[in-house]
Order: sequence, then C-alpha cells, then structure tokens
Amino acid sequence: MIRAIANAQIITTAVGPNILPHIAPLIAKGLGQRDGHTPVNIIACENAIRATSTLKGHVVEYLSEGERRTLEGTVGFLDAAVDRIVPNVQQKDALAVTVEPFFEWVVEDRALVGDDVELGEAILVPDLDSYIDRKLFTVNTGHAVAAYAGFHAGKERILDALQVEAIEANVRAALHETAQVLVKDYGFEKEAHMQYVERIIERFKNPFLEDTVARVGRGPIRKLGSDDRLVKPARVLAEKGEVPHQLIASICQALFFRAEGDAESEELEQLVQQYGAYEAFLHVSGLDGEHPLAALVRERLEQEK
Repeated sequence: MIRAIANAQIITTAVGPNILPHIAPLIAKGLGQRDGHTPVNIIACENAIRATSTLKGHVVEYLSEGERRTLEGTVGFLDAAVDRIVPNVQQKDALAVTVEPFFEWVVEDRALVGDDVELGEAILVPDLDSYIDRKLFTVNTGHAVAAYAGFHAGKERILDALQVEAIEANVRAALHETAQVLVKDYGFEKEAHMQYVERIIERFKNPFLEDTVARVGRGPIRKLGSDDRLVKPARVLAEKGEVPHQLIASICQALFFRAEGDAESEELEQLVQQYGAYEAFLHVSGLDGEHPLAALVRERLEQEK
C-alpha cells in the first residue's frame, strides 16, 4: 500500500469521515517516499463537508519539515462533494454494498497539481461551496422532509412515505422553497435546477434502496442546526421577509421525531418535555428568539397545539 501511494497519480478515500485520522499515517508514509517531482492529487470522497481539508490536516502532522518542503507544489489536496445514496441494506456478503445508479462527484480544482489530470466523470468547479449547499438543500433537505413526515404518518420506509401523495407534495414544496435560495443567492439556473429537484425526488422513490425513515431521520439535533438542511434555508428566506411554510412544518415535525437507539432523538425528547418544543428548537438551532424564523416556528407550534 505504501509503495502504491508513493507511485500513484491520484489517491481517493471512501472510508468514512471518522476513519480519516487513522489512515493519515499510512498516506504520510507513502508521500514521504515520493520523489518530490511527480504530482499526485488526493481526494477524500466522504459524506462530510471539505473532508479532504480535514484529511490534509491529519496527514501533515505525520510529515517531517523536510518532507513537507520536498512535496510542496507536487501534492494537491482537492475537496469534493459526493452524492450517492447508500442505504443500510443487510447483505449475506459482508463486502457487498447496495448503492443507487445515480451519482455525482464534484471536485474543487483550485488546488489541482499537474497537467492533463484525468478524473473520469468528475465535475470540476473553481468553488465547491455552492455545490455543497445545493446537495444539502436538495438531497438532504428532501430526504429529511420525507423522513419526518413519514415518521408521523407511521411509515417504515422512505418509499412508503413517498407513496402518500401529501408527503410527496410536501417534499416537492420544501425543495421549491430551497430552490429560491439556490437560484437567487447561488446563481443556479432555475429550469435546470428544477429538473434536478425532480430527479432527486425520483431517486428517493427507488424501490431497491429500502431506505428507512428511522435511518434517514436519526440525529435530529444535528439536522436542526442553524447551518443544516432545514433551518439554514428557512432562516435565509425568513430574513428576506418570506415565509417558508413547508420547511417550518418539517422543522416542527423533526422536533417530535423519535427513533429507537438514536441518542439525539432521545435527548431532543427530553428537551421538549422539560422546556417545551419552542425552547427546545431555540436550543438546538442556536437561533435567538428575536430571529424572524424563531417567531414563525413558534406560531406554527402554537397552531398545532
């Protein structure tokens, strides 16, 4: 493995964000054996924002000052956004993984080193941030809306939830709200983005994925964070004086989501029981009570009492 790293032109990972610190020493050993002239690009293909930058921080810790100077300008650490649903499907073969046919790999090329680098079907962009939020506000938001609505409708799978006409309409409404942010603030072309929205909804309805409401909805405290899939687009719209009705409805549903064995949903349940749903929302979202979205969420919660 070290020899392969020492001679590679492209190095990618797909091990999970939490494993990156553990593979950093191995990558550093391989890089330390390179000649300092042949370029290599490293891309962490993980479900985490700017995972390659995270990996770089760990790798650098294991390089000597001399190795860092030798490799300067010949090693590129390229951040990327990967999009492919990998449901928790049980397999007889421990190495078998079920994935959907759709995939998207967006790579930020400003740190790219070397000429004529081949990255297959990767989409090279100068700035990854807009694509990170496009995925967050479309794939992640839509999945969360389906999960929280599905939970309250007593559905086990995302597929079952989306067979309910009203829930599919809710997902589409939420993604039309997030589209306002992506088109106006990020510059995505409206027609192309709405086609992307419909493609995402069809992905969720793939009968072979067997994705569960519990898996997609787990971790509601993180998913109700101010910079995450539901609250971030909702607060951006609220700050502009608009009312994102569906995002607000999904936020309120998320406050009452429960999944067995999910520590965050258990903690959230305790917060709601102790302080009430509105105060629990302020706590997990980090929003001030004076924020316009906070007022809209409080109004919605009072209507549902």
